[in-house]
Amino acid sequence: MKSTRLVEDALEKIASLDQSGYQLKSVLAQAPDALARAEEFDKSQDSLPLAGLPILIKDNIESVGLPATAGSLALADTPITRDSTIAQRLRSAGAVVIGATNLSEWANIRSTKSTSGWSAVGGLTANPWKHQHSAGGSSSGSGASVAAGITQWAIGSETDGSIICPASLNGCVGIKPTVGSIPRDGMIPISKSQDSPGPMAQTVLQAALLLDVLTARSEYVGAAQAEHSLKVGVVKQWMTTDTQVNDLFERAVQSLSKAGISIVEIDLSEPSESDGEDEFHVMLHEMVSDLAIYLTTRTGTRVKNLRDIVEFNRSQSKIELEFFGQEIFEKALELGGRGDDYEQKRRRNLTWANQTLDTGLHDVDVLIGCTYGPAWISTLGKGDDFGSASWITTAPAIAGTPIGTIPMGLVNGLPVGLGFVVARNMEHTLITAMAQAERALGLGILQPTFIR
Repeated sequence: MKSTRLVEDALEKIASLDQSGYQLKSVLAQAPDALARAEEFDKSQDSLPLAGLPILIKDNIESVGLPATAGSLALADTPITRDSTIAQRLRSAGAVVIGATNLSEWANIRSTKSTSGWSAVGGLTANPWKHQHSAGGSSSGSGASVAAGITQWAIGSETDGSIICPASLNGCVGIKPTVGSIPRDGMIPISKSQDSPGPMAQTVLQAALLLDVLTARSEYVGAAQAEHSLKVGVVKQWMTTDTQVNDLFERAVQSLSKAGISIVEIDLSEPSESDGEDEFHVMLHEMVSDLAIYLTTRTGTRVKNLRDIVEFNRSQSKIELEFFGQEIFEKALELGGRGDDYEQKRRRNLTWANQTLDTGLHDVDVLIGCTYGPAWISTLGKGDDFGSASWITTAPAIAGTPIGTIPMGLVNGLPVGLGFVVARNMEHTLITAMAQAERALGLGILQPTFIR
């Protein structure tokens, strides 16, 4: 009855911690068949990698029994008739999908004033450490639920920072693997060149096991247990504007060095304003094209393209547009889908990102740096405070290369993350480095304070 007990415990935490009590609001919907699946697994006693364990899945990924709304009312009441490959692989590995996590609506690409963790369907996800503070985004509910101990693991997705940010702000492990290494069918798209689902968990070993399942490989658990020496490059430019975070990072580097990890300093050129604009425009061009393709394959949707979504939001403005607008969507419609202008921007952007990563990784196995500052206070309608973040996610996002984070410690009672970057398809090195650093820091699983 192990699976049944675990699922019952997770569902009880959703009821008492998430939907009432602390009101974390990390879970947007619950799977109606979760307990039945757990009981089924206990009867079968199959020996599978995820062995009847409860798991949550971000609500932009299709899983039968869950809504896959991307947090938007435009996709509510549109029944899911198929499992994504992600959901299929989880179920085949024995996992019990118990619910869908809340997210920043449309993965935080609707408005410059959007608030991470808010969606029209799910409301505002809180931070399990301090209720008023941000859970980050866009995989807000995935990060908050794992950090709060509702489940040991959840699935997130990232275009640029959407796993790394909530993992850092909530105090858990997050990995965005090489773009394309996990199938993205049944996942609501933003950018084909940058989107990737990925694991969020309490430990690196758990994240490695989940990545093995999601990629249909059997190498990452071993990588998490590997002891071979690595050469780590500390990127001086991947610091924050928060001196306490930077001091904590310096102490973390000292701990890695004392553990026998080879450390060298690396200099990288920061992205220019035009680099940032190119990335932004590339995402918008791709979103216009890719959303239309996705929506035509999804049965029963009331919206068939981005223009339909914009018009729907206007018709439901009292709810959808109560706190912020949709000027990024409107900018995307102005730019249009893929074309010659898109191709030029993408080539320019990719050249910068590849050159940056090639320079940084020339003589080291992995690059490390700070990720974000401590979670800011959520202010609906006033946007997010990313002012203290480093630019560690930028080049990996554009190049589609792996990035991960582990908890580095606490600043003012809030967790902050230590980030890791490797070359394309080098997830085994990423996980080995993250696991060795996790052991060197010796923090264990952080326990949130649940301060209201």
